[in-house]
Amino acid sequence: MIHLGLLGYPLSHSLSPQLHSAAFHAVGLDGEYRLFSIHPDQVDELAELVGRMRAGKLDGLNVTIPYKQTILLYLDHLTLPARTIGAVNTIYCEDGCLIGHNTDAPGFLSDLKRCLPEAPREKRAFVLGAGGAARAVVYALLSDGWNVSLAVRRADLGQAETLATSFARLTGGESLRICLLESEPLNPVLGQIGLIVNATPLGMYPDSEACPWPEGLALPEATFVYDLVYNPRQTRLLRQASQAGLQTGSGIGMLVEQAALAFETWTGQAPPRLEMMAAVEAE
Repeated sequence: MIHLGLLGYPLSHSLSPQLHSAAFHAVGLDGEYRLFSIHPDQVDELAELVGRMRAGKLDGLNVTIPYKQTILLYLDHLTLPARTIGAVNTIYCEDGCLIGHNTDAPGFLSDLKRCLPEAPREKRAFVLGAGGAARAVVYALLSDGWNVSLAVRRADLGQAETLATSFARLTGGESLRICLLESEPLNPVLGQIGLIVNATPLGMYPDSEACPWPEGLALPEATFVYDLVYNPRQTRLLRQASQAGLQTGSGIGMLVEQAALAFETWTGQAPPRLEMMAAVEAE
């Protein structure tokens, strides 16, 4: 039996067990997928969980908020995408070593292209946030030729500057543009934007009415709005975008895609996305 799990906090409404159960069934493998909800203050439990994987009691782990960067300290090696992004969402074991990988970036880009098969002529994007999820999105967009700006709260400016500096190689030595997530600094540049991606947890259950977009600031016309939050499926940001007549994409597609890529990393078998999506839609 293959033993997999998801590390994060909290995890009470995670859809990952349903996704991977569908994947196991689809490819005919016997396996289980468990949730490991560890409070950020419980460092001993985190170390113990990593120890269980080193001992062969777990074959793989997914990692989510708030551990995508913290977990780096416990790993032996990182794949190139994980090292460049500086965040891990998938861990596997190879020759006795724990390897950190990132399937968020290709998962996001694959679903974005599904939702937006024809990119704007000028590929300019705003990414809201500067945490681990934002790093994966920025990596994916830069790799696909987008011009990216980070829009963050004042409290996150330092984190955004660190992110921008770490991606200098992918931007030809130039730092990413950083904007305050406030009406006054955003308003003059909104007309140039073709894509807005929310990579913050704002709007996630149970704070479903929270919204990362500044109150009273109109969303730019002809802009595609993608929200990585998948619970609820229709966040307040996506509702506002739909009401403004804009096309939108939910993080549920990225959730399925990154899970499928992680499953393939662990098992060597690619599960059918349609069956995984059906399992999610049934919830």
